[in-house]
Amino acid sequence: MTDNFAVLAGTARRSGVERVVIAPLPTVYGNFQAVGYLDHDRGEEQVVLVHGDVGDLAGAGGDATKEGVLTRLHSECLTGDAFGSTHCECGDQLAAALRAIVAEGRGILVYLRGHEGRGIGLLAKLQAMKLQSEGLDTVEANVALGLPVDARDYRVAADILHDLGVRSVRLLSNNPRKRESLQRNGIKVAEQVPLLIPPCEENLGYLLTKRERLDHFLPHLDGGDWAKAIFCGTAQAAITEE
Repeated sequence: MTDNFAVLAGTARRSGVERVVIAPLPTVYGNFQAVGYLDHDRGEEQVVLVHGDVGDLAGAGGDATKEGVLTRLHSECLTGDAFGSTHCECGDQLAAALRAIVAEGRGILVYLRGHEGRGIGLLAKLQAMKLQSEGLDTVEANVALGLPVDARDYRVAADILHDLGVRSVRLLSNNPRKRESLQRNGIKVAEQVPLLIPPCEENLGYLLTKRERLDHFLPHLDGGDWAKAIFCGTAQAAITEE
């Protein structure tokens, strides 16, 4: 890895992303290729899961495979993705996105490390969660800590898609900033596909804040008080059965 950064050689630091490895990754959702990248600008290790023929994974691929690829940009969330936290819907979104990609027959999930807590880091996110348990919403908590409301940068995702030869995507996301960032960085978004997870008692307030204050597209929250009666275990069961 040291040679990649050219530190010992005394040469200028590299920039952009570098594809390092491709390895088969069988999962409970289906078979993927895990593509590992180094982000030389931020020093992050990134991973992309690719299912089916999406472009230049093996150095070849027809033009048709590079257009309209179903794609999820998933921000790292240890508490949701690994621990099954019901404070957010991240873990359910990750699972739903992988299932959708496999059902589609091809697609990409870019797992964005360094995005914990909308980019503020794990410990700061836990501090923000503590403040939320005391009555602040997710935006107010970040502000109270003197931190950005959303510090995420999606440039690396666009760089990775460029490296894979993907020209346009069908973006699995409710977040308009992801679409705007990809388009700003040269990736056409042919369609934004909502990724709507049933709300539950523990995360309804969080989701409403994302809709009202962060402009996320969450029309399924319009049901009102009915959602408050749903326990997260019930919502998870419904997602699993889909």
